[in-house]
Amino acid sequence: MAESTSWKIHNERLVDDTRRLRLSIASVERWVWELPGGYVDPDEDPAATASREVEEETGWRPRSVKPLVSLQPSVGTTDAENLLYISYGADHIGDPPDINEAERIAWLPLRNIPARIQSGEIIGAASLVGLLHVLAFPHP
Repeated sequence: MAESTSWKIHNERLVDDTRRLRLSIASVERWVWELPGGYVDPDEDPAATASREVEEETGWRPRSVKPLVSLQPSVGTTDAENLLYISYGADHIGDPPDINEAERIAWLPLRNIPARIQSGEIIGAASLVGLLHVLAFPHP
Protein backbone atom coordinates (compact mmCIF):
# COMPACT_ATOMS: atom_id res chain seq x y z
CA MET A 1 0.00 0.00 0.00
CA ALA A 2 1.28 3.47 -0.81
CA GLU A 3 2.77 5.32 2.17
CA SER A 4 0.52 8.35 1.63
CA THR A 5 -2.63 6.20 1.96
CA SER A 6 -1.67 4.54 5.28
CA TRP A 7 -3.51 5.54 8.45
CA LYS A 8 -1.70 8.13 10.53
CA ILE A 9 -3.16 7.90 14.06
CA HIS A 10 -2.60 11.11 15.99
CA ASN A 11 -4.30 9.90 19.20
CA GLU A 12 -6.67 7.11 20.20
CA ARG A 13 -8.89 6.29 23.20
CA LEU A 14 -10.27 2.77 23.73
CA VAL A 15 -14.01 2.71 24.37
CA ASP A 16 -14.75 -1.05 24.33
CA ASP A 17 -12.84 -4.22 23.54
CA THR A 18 -14.75 -7.49 23.09
CA ARG A 19 -14.28 -10.75 21.24
CA ARG A 20 -16.10 -9.38 18.20
CA LEU A 21 -15.39 -5.68 18.30
CA ARG A 22 -12.71 -3.23 19.32
CA LEU A 23 -14.16 0.24 19.52
CA SER A 24 -12.05 3.35 19.94
CA ILE A 25 -12.20 7.04 19.21
CA ALA A 26 -9.23 8.25 17.22
CA SER A 27 -7.95 11.30 15.46
CA VAL A 28 -6.66 9.98 12.15
CA GLU A 29 -5.37 11.22 8.85
CA ARG A 30 -5.55 9.27 5.60
CA TRP A 31 -5.31 10.27 1.98
CA VAL A 32 -7.12 8.26 -0.71
CA TRP A 33 -9.15 8.93 -3.85
CA GLU A 34 -12.89 8.46 -3.56
CA LEU A 35 -16.06 9.33 -5.41
CA PRO A 36 -18.29 12.08 -3.99
CA GLY A 37 -21.12 10.86 -1.80
CA GLY A 38 -23.43 11.63 1.08
CA TYR A 39 -26.75 11.05 2.75
CA VAL A 40 -30.22 11.52 1.26
CA ASP A 41 -32.13 14.29 3.03
CA PRO A 42 -35.71 13.53 4.13
CA ASP A 43 -38.07 13.65 1.13
CA GLU A 44 -35.12 14.15 -1.28
CA ASP A 45 -34.87 12.16 -4.48
CA PRO A 46 -31.69 10.02 -4.37
CA ALA A 47 -30.65 11.21 -7.85
CA ALA A 48 -30.97 14.83 -6.65
CA THR A 49 -28.83 13.89 -3.64
CA ALA A 50 -26.14 12.50 -5.94
CA SER A 51 -26.09 15.69 -7.97
CA ARG A 52 -26.11 17.91 -4.86
CA GLU A 53 -23.26 16.00 -3.22
CA VAL A 54 -21.10 16.23 -6.36
CA GLU A 55 -21.63 20.00 -6.44
CA GLU A 56 -20.96 20.46 -2.72
CA GLU A 57 -17.84 18.30 -2.69
CA THR A 58 -16.27 19.17 -6.04
CA GLY A 59 -17.67 22.40 -7.47
CA TRP A 60 -18.84 20.53 -10.59
CA ARG A 61 -22.53 20.24 -11.59
CA PRO A 62 -23.41 16.92 -13.28
CA ARG A 63 -25.25 17.32 -16.59
CA SER A 64 -27.17 14.07 -16.17
CA VAL A 65 -27.50 11.68 -13.24
CA LYS A 66 -28.55 8.09 -13.90
CA PRO A 67 -28.69 5.05 -11.58
CA LEU A 68 -25.60 2.84 -11.87
CA VAL A 69 -25.79 0.15 -9.19
CA SER A 70 -26.92 -0.49 -5.61
CA LEU A 71 -24.75 -2.21 -2.99
CA GLN A 72 -24.76 -3.32 0.63
CA PRO A 73 -21.18 -2.96 1.95
CA SER A 74 -21.66 -5.20 5.02
CA VAL A 75 -24.32 -7.81 4.24
CA GLY A 76 -25.36 -9.67 7.38
CA THR A 77 -23.93 -7.01 9.69
CA THR A 78 -25.76 -3.81 8.77
CA ASP A 79 -28.49 -2.61 6.44
CA ALA A 80 -26.75 0.28 4.70
CA GLU A 81 -27.84 0.41 1.07
CA ASN A 82 -25.59 2.56 -1.10
CA LEU A 83 -27.07 3.89 -4.34
CA LEU A 84 -24.50 4.77 -6.98
CA TYR A 85 -25.18 7.09 -9.88
CA ILE A 86 -23.28 8.01 -13.02
CA SER A 87 -23.16 11.27 -14.90
CA TYR A 88 -22.00 11.91 -18.45
CA GLY A 89 -20.46 15.35 -18.38
CA ALA A 90 -20.32 18.09 -15.76
CA ASP A 91 -19.94 21.86 -15.70
CA HIS A 92 -17.56 23.66 -13.36
CA ILE A 93 -19.57 26.09 -11.22
CA GLY A 94 -16.77 27.26 -8.92
CA ASP A 95 -14.89 26.16 -5.86
CA PRO A 96 -16.69 23.68 -3.58
CA PRO A 97 -18.57 25.49 -0.81
CA ASP A 98 -17.15 23.20 1.91
CA ILE A 99 -13.34 23.22 1.90
CA ASN A 100 -13.34 20.32 4.39
CA GLU A 101 -14.76 17.86 1.85
CA ALA A 102 -11.61 17.27 -0.21
CA GLU A 103 -7.94 18.06 -0.18
CA ARG A 104 -7.70 17.70 -3.95
CA ILE A 105 -10.26 17.33 -6.75
CA ALA A 106 -9.26 15.85 -10.10
CA TRP A 107 -10.56 13.98 -13.10
CA LEU A 108 -8.80 10.60 -13.28
CA PRO A 109 -8.66 8.69 -16.57
CA LEU A 110 -10.48 5.36 -16.37
CA ARG A 111 -7.41 3.61 -17.82
CA ASN A 112 -5.48 4.58 -14.64
CA ILE A 113 -8.05 3.25 -12.18
CA PRO A 114 -6.77 -0.37 -11.96
CA ALA A 115 -3.26 0.84 -11.04
CA ARG A 116 -4.66 3.22 -8.41
CA ILE A 117 -6.71 0.39 -6.90
CA GLN A 118 -3.66 -1.90 -6.91
CA SER A 119 -1.55 0.76 -5.14
CA GLY A 120 -4.17 1.24 -2.42
CA GLU A 121 -5.11 4.76 -3.49
CA ILE A 122 -8.77 3.76 -4.00
CA ILE A 123 -10.13 1.62 -1.16
CA GLY A 124 -13.68 2.76 -0.32
CA ALA A 125 -16.29 0.08 -1.01
CA ALA A 126 -18.69 2.36 -2.90
CA SER A 127 -15.90 3.92 -4.97
CA LEU A 128 -14.49 0.49 -5.83
CA VAL A 129 -17.88 -0.94 -6.81
CA GLY A 130 -18.79 2.10 -8.91
CA LEU A 131 -15.47 2.32 -10.72
CA LEU A 132 -15.16 -1.43 -11.30
CA HIS A 133 -18.76 -1.51 -12.55
CA VAL A 134 -17.98 1.23 -15.10
CA LEU A 135 -14.80 -0.60 -16.19
CA ALA A 136 -16.56 -3.98 -16.47
CA PHE A 137 -19.71 -2.70 -18.17
CA PRO A 138 -18.73 0.32 -20.30
CA HIS A 139 -21.53 2.79 -20.93
CA PRO A 140 -22.00 4.90 -24.04
